[in-house]
Amino acid sequence: MTKAKKIRNLSAAGLLAVPVLLSGCSLFGSQSSMDIDKPPADIEQQMLNMMNGPVSTNSGGEQTGPKTTVYLANDKGLLAPVSLGIPEAKDQDGLKQALSALVSGGAYSKYVPKGFAGVLPKGTEVQVTMDQEQKKAVVEFNGAFNQYNPQDERKILEAVVWTATGFPGVQKVELWVDGQRLTEMPQNGTPLNQPLTRSLGINLEKSGGASLTNSTPVTVYFSTVTPDGAYSYYVPVTRLVQPGQNKVNAALSELIAGPQQNDGLEMVMTDGTSVESVKTEKDGTVTVSLKDDMFEKNDPIPDELLQSVVLTVSENTNNAKVKIDMNGQTSITGITDNRDYSKPVSKPEYINEIPL
Repeated sequence: MTKAKKIRNLSAAGLLAVPVLLSGCSLFGSQSSMDIDKPPADIEQQMLNMMNGPVSTNSGGEQTGPKTTVYLANDKGLLAPVSLGIPEAKDQDGLKQALSALVSGGAYSKYVPKGFAGVLPKGTEVQVTMDQEQKKAVVEFNGAFNQYNPQDERKILEAVVWTATGFPGVQKVELWVDGQRLTEMPQNGTPLNQPLTRSLGINLEKSGGASLTNSTPVTVYFSTVTPDGAYSYYVPVTRLVQPGQNKVNAALSELIAGPQQNDGLEMVMTDGTSVESVKTEKDGTVTVSLKDDMFEKNDPIPDELLQSVVLTVSENTNNAKVKIDMNGQTSITGITDNRDYSKPVSKPEYINEIPL
């Protein structure tokens, strides 16, 4: 097998399209553009080194309680969904516990894996009330919430909104502090003139050609590894792209374009991969046909490529099931997970199960 072939068959390390928030700017207002850098030149050697010791995508650790997914900051400052096993508390529902797990040094910090941290200030307390009719979570904090670093303002909003909207029946989030609804964030004054949704985006980046006032958000999933290199996991990135495109096609194009430099994320495809078609069947299943001449017939496909496609398509299609075709193969199997991705695959209920 050639060196290039080895790189392209590598299972890369394991599981931002809305406005950039400036101080005092609306969450739903101005946007800006900036070219996305291609992966660093030394990515080839990095990927070859990884072949010597494949990382695990399974937790391998004991769950301490029912699983819940929260969005925590990793060692590069990016938010990632992490599935925690938090013991049930009789006086708290799952959503309150999940949001409480975002508190730095809080009651649930011992269940947070090494290399991750909550983004809410120490001492923050959380109360949650559901508006079932509006599918809205009203999240109230105590005064300690106001003591966050101003540069973390957007990250805090993203972590709270994406954690809450991961729960069934929650589509919107409204924020309160000490009995008063927030009309703007305490530090940088980010306006909160309406409840927040996932249209806020997460880990925001800007793609080439997207303008301040004329762009569309798409969210893609890249892979990375824990600081010790032992476990792989996925990180969602929202990018602003030029409008007028099919959203799934645009998202897959960004997946192929790869991550920016210096953020710790890894390529799951290269620019040699192309999207041949994206078709939606009557039952809502999305079939993605890819072409890449580096994969020969019946070659297993890197798990990270397949899983990133499933996560990306699902995120941009309201959780549709996904089928993948690669070079017209009738059966698409991952290198280690042995799933057949040529049949409908759902987004996992829990991702990034990382041991403590």
